[in-house]
This record gives sequence, structure tokens and C-alpha cells, in this order.
Amino acid sequence: MKTLHIYLTRQVLATVVMTVVVFTFVLLLGNLLKDILSMLVNRQASLLVVIQAIGLLVPFVLVFALPMGMLTATLLVFGRFSADQELTAARASGISLVALVTPVLLLSVVFSGICAWVNLELAPQGRIAVKALLQRAALANPARMLRENQYNPFPDGWTIYVRKIKNNDLQDLKIYQTGEDGDSLTLINARAGKFSIENDQLVLVLFDVNRSKVRRGDITSGGNAGEWEIQIPTKSPKSSGSDIGLGDMTFLQLRAHLKKLERSFIPVKTTGQSAPLKFREEIQKLKKIREEITLPVRVQIHRQVAFSFACIGFTLVGIPLGIRAHRRETSAGIAIALLLVLAYYGFIILAQSWDTRPEYFPYLIVWIPNFIFQAVGAVLLWRANKGVS
Repeated sequence: MKTLHIYLTRQVLATVVMTVVVFTFVLLLGNLLKDILSMLVNRQASLLVVIQAIGLLVPFVLVFALPMGMLTATLLVFGRFSADQELTAARASGISLVALVTPVLLLSVVFSGICAWVNLELAPQGRIAVKALLQRAALANPARMLRENQYNPFPDGWTIYVRKIKNNDLQDLKIYQTGEDGDSLTLINARAGKFSIENDQLVLVLFDVNRSKVRRGDITSGGNAGEWEIQIPTKSPKSSGSDIGLGDMTFLQLRAHLKKLERSFIPVKTTGQSAPLKFREEIQKLKKIREEITLPVRVQIHRQVAFSFACIGFTLVGIPLGIRAHRRETSAGIAIALLLVLAYYGFIILAQSWDTRPEYFPYLIVWIPNFIFQAVGAVLLWRANKGVS
């Protein structure tokens, strides 16, 4: 039994290393083509900056490459193990499949711990470092600072959401700024706007503006304006100059940011036996605004934690599927792995696309693939252990 455990563990580890290297290269290439390589071609970044950015992006892509590598490794190793009749020989010796794969399952737990460390700490820090490297290039091209249908964070507590961007024309903006004490929140809604960069400041000219302020649960209207201009810093004097977005925050930073936002919506205590109707209406309005603003943060927190369990689900599914496939071909295993990965990450992409839609509970959707893969994998492994086809 010990010899079989060592044999399978070595086979899985060797295949994981090989597949992780391949997937890391492919994912890095995708990030290079998307963000960095274009800057090199346009002479917005030097070759040295690009090399440094590649090294800093490795932890970020490792979060995706390690679960994919674990899935592919189990499909390939157990596919060969079954095709070569080694599994039949082990069963003939009285060894159950569950006992045989126990070290591999434990290995998936270890890899999940590594993924958690990388996903919650290393990857966000690497992304922040990349942003710092490319900050100067971003200032030369203001359009890179704003992304459609995303909450774009800026220093001094500013966050901007833009539904559509065309050249320097913006449509449907939601802007909020949290106070330094964390007890106040300025809300700005605008139908349209234009932007430019002046002296490290993002200058926004807004049209059809509605302003309000939340402090300790009280909503105060700031009035409406046909045209209004605000200046938002693009570089914080307290930091290295990098802009920390929600996707670039560590787990602890996201938790602190969530608590800071929630403190702005603490209702004011009232006296008397019952609150007036108007106060109750303000409370409901306040809850709705809080849910909308804090939802993207909660989605990111749940996404980071959920990603950490991908290795376990992929391993549980990969072992019985590899045995069922009963093939030695590497191409077949990789094809099955890619299909399963697309199914898994499809839920994650769906949840992130709904991070402005609280009615769909996107922070719970990120957990669905884990539950599905682990439940289906456990059933398939049980059936394979019993010899049920």
C-alpha cells in the first residue's frame, strides 16, 4: 500500500508541475497581450518594466493555474492507471479505490491551502506592485483609469462607476467618497460627463447631477445641478502612487474596506416608542444604498475564499472521470479538463458580472461550483469505489 501511495503521489506531483507551468505560461501570455505587451509596443513601458511585471503577475495567474493543473494531473494519471490495468491489479489485491487515492485527496487539501495563501495575500500584492510599475504609463493615457461597468477606486476614498465610456464621454455615473473618519459618505449621480487629466487630477465635468450625503444614517440632499465639475486625485501622497482596486485588495483589506463602508450607514438612535413613518422610509432607503455600494466588496471577499477550495473539487471530479475515461492520451485529459474549468469559472464570471445586482445574490453564486464539483465528485468516487459504471 505504501509503495502504491508513493507511486501515485509522485506521478500526480510530477504531472501537476508540468501542467501548472504550461497553464501559467498560457495565462501570463493572455495578461501580456491584454495589458502589458500593448504598452511595450506603444513605447509606454520599457522591456525591464515588462519583465518585472511578468514576475509580479505569476502569483496572480497561479491562483488559476494550480487548480487547473491539479484537475488535469488527476485526469491524466488515473486515466493511465486505469488503462494500464494497474487499478484492476490493485483491486484484485483487496485495495479499495478510496484507500488508494487518500494521499492524492490530502495533496489537494494542501494545494488548497497554498491557493488560499496566494489568493488572499500574494496575488493582490503582486497586482498592486504591477499597478505601481505602470502608474506613470496610466497617467499618460487617462482612458486606462476608467473601466465600463466596474467600480473604479481612486485615492482619498473616491470610487467611480461608469456604465459606458466612449472616448472621453461618460454615461450614467455613480460616484461616492467615504470620509476619513469612515462615518460619512458623499453620493453623486450623473446622467453624463467628460473627463481629462490635469496635474495628476482626474477632472470630471458632470451633467444632470444629483448629490446627497450620508452621515451616521442621516441622508442630506445636496441638491441638483445641470453641470458640475469635480477633481479627483489619481495619486495618493500617502502611498507609492498605485491605485488599489477591489480586485487588488488582500482579504484583510477588503474586510476593513467593507466595515468602513458599513459604518457610514449606521442609523441614528431615536427616542420615543416608535419611529416616525418618514424615518422608517429613510432607513429602508439607507439599507438599499448600503447593499448596492457594499455588494462588490462582498463579492470579492467570497470570490477569494471560494477560489481556495477549487483544488479539492477538481480532484474529487478528476479521479473518477480519469478512471471512467480509461485512456492514456494526454489530449483527451486536457480536453476534459478545459471543459470542466469552463463550467467552474463560468459561475465566477457570472457572479462578478452581477456585482451591481443585489437581487441575484452574486456573493453566493461564487460558491455554487464548489458545492456542485465536490458533491458530484464524491458521488462519482463512491460509485467508482463500488465498481458501479
